[in-house]
Amino acid sequence: MANIIDVPKPRINCSMLSQHINRPVCFVGRVEKVHPTGKTFTVSDGEGKIATVELNEPLDEELSGVVEIIGMVSNKGVIMASVYNMLREDKGNLFDIELYNEALKVVHDFPQHYPFEGAVSG
Repeated sequence: MANIIDVPKPRINCSMLSQHINRPVCFVGRVEKVHPTGKTFTVSDGEGKIATVELNEPLDEELSGVVEIIGMVSNKGVIMASVYNMLREDKGNLFDIELYNEALKVVHDFPQHYPFEGAVSG
């Protein structure tokens, strides 16, 4: 089986989680809360809905702001993260998660124009 990083994966938001059970996905959201164990955290998408992310190992750094997560969606709708990347937000140059969410809708509404359901190979 190919590494999750090497396979095409759709970019999704919370409303699309149930459609991607047991499939690799890419999710971008704003960190809301990190569990004290550092093994789970919650993120909000561009619609303000919350998703839970589980890690294999506890965090070894402070996690905040916007994060891109690549992982598999569990039967319970939890994102089992393989990797995550914090997206840098400089002063005055904030990531517009609502606009990103609107772009996701376009990509998913017109799949004929966006191969691999809008996946971006990582």
